[in-house]
Amino acid sequence: MAYEDILYSVTDGVAEVTLHRPEKLNAWTLRMGAEVEHALRSADADEAVRAIIVTGAGKGYCAGADMDMLQGLQGGGDASASFADLGELPPLDASLPAALRGAYSYPMALSTPVIAAVNGVAAGLGLSYMLFYDMRIASDRARFGTVFARRGLVAEHGSAWLLPRLVGMHNASDLLFTGRLIAAEEALAMGLVNRVVPHDTLLAEARAVASEIATWCSPRSLRLMKRQLYTNLFVDLGASMAEADREMVASFTTEDFREGVASFLARRKPRFSGR
Repeated sequence: MAYEDILYSVTDGVAEVTLHRPEKLNAWTLRMGAEVEHALRSADADEAVRAIIVTGAGKGYCAGADMDMLQGLQGGGDASASFADLGELPPLDASLPAALRGAYSYPMALSTPVIAAVNGVAAGLGLSYMLFYDMRIASDRARFGTVFARRGLVAEHGSAWLLPRLVGMHNASDLLFTGRLIAAEEALAMGLVNRVVPHDTLLAEARAVASEIATWCSPRSLRLMKRQLYTNLFVDLGASMAEADREMVASFTTEDFREGVASFLARRKPRFSGR
């Protein structure tokens, strides 16, 4: 697939998606959104891919929505453009809640862990979209901000639901109401990112995390645990425990459980099949 606004590659079980409009700090376009979704869902459907990294080219991660695009929408432009040249999207699991299969929330419905490697500014839509990924690793040069209040906008695409769950209501209010940019260390203290690493080692660190997942973890376990994490947001403790008990018993009969035990006893890397 020849993408225009992103780069895509797969190496040793890890897919990398790079937002590639460096001259615009990777400002988000409708085309970029369509390509990112196509790449993520294609990677998820590829049995050889065990983890996914999303990063940005150049100095920025994603500085938000492209201003030309916003001006077009302000003038009544089409916000639902289709890109037929990308081909048909692999399907999402229809048994998942519809809220997890939305135009922006679909990363939560993927079976494969998605890691944001934030190399620079992540603002507005660049921040909102990143919230739907599973992990966030930041360069010490990264900066984060919602900026919506400074553009006459609102908390978009579920960010008012996600931010309090990630950073608490007080920090979410701070980020949304001030629209200020915060440094990576403050983002770490809030819980917005998992870790902060030196800028020059960002991709190496993200690849190390992704490689650890790809090498040592059962794809079946990852698939079911990711499902548990996000579907359990909509149920009570009793339902969560009941589901966990059912799935644990079912796990005992799987190929990946047998391989996990065998590889541990033999002190070797596992050869998981995902079944």
